[in-house]
Amino acid sequence: MEWGTLVATLGGGLIAIAGTVLADRLRTRQEHRRGLQARRRDVYTEFIAAAGAAHTELRRLAQNPAGADDLEEASRAALTDARIYEVRERLFIDASARVAGTGQAMFERLRALRKAVAAGAGISAPAFHDVYHPYLDAVWAYREAVRDELEGRVLAPADFGWAAWDGRERCPHCADRGTDTAAGQR
Repeated sequence: MEWGTLVATLGGGLIAIAGTVLADRLRTRQEHRRGLQARRRDVYTEFIAAAGAAHTELRRLAQNPAGADDLEEASRAALTDARIYEVRERLFIDASARVAGTGQAMFERLRALRKAVAAGAGISAPAFHDVYHPYLDAVWAYREAVRDELEGRVLAPADFGWAAWDGRERCPHCADRGTDTAAGQR
């Protein structure tokens, strides 16, 4: 047997094995990346939906505070029943740092809204709107971060004909108070 043939055969075999290992590694990495993207999309959507459910219940309580025996307990239940705490923990596990940060900021604003409702702030009270509009602004900041990460496209308030995300310009209660809408603009 010639040495050249043996070396060429072994070299070809090594190249084939290395190519197979590399292709398998790239395929595994791409599957992992796709799985992470799918988990992120799911938890991002679940988090905004849980926040929305809690927000809806808090608004209901603010519209009819007399309908609850204990506003503190009812407002806490609004967040717990919406599963926001559970989903937030999943967000911290799977989210990118930027989305986790904007999600946490949104969560903190939601908790401020809960505290205002628990203290008896009605839907038309300045105390409600002082925390409500920053919450709306934080919701849109979260949506922007998610859209930027997943799709590379963000929305702007002007896409909806608005000046800012916080909703003050469209709020009849804040318009009556003459609240400055420039404060909430990003």
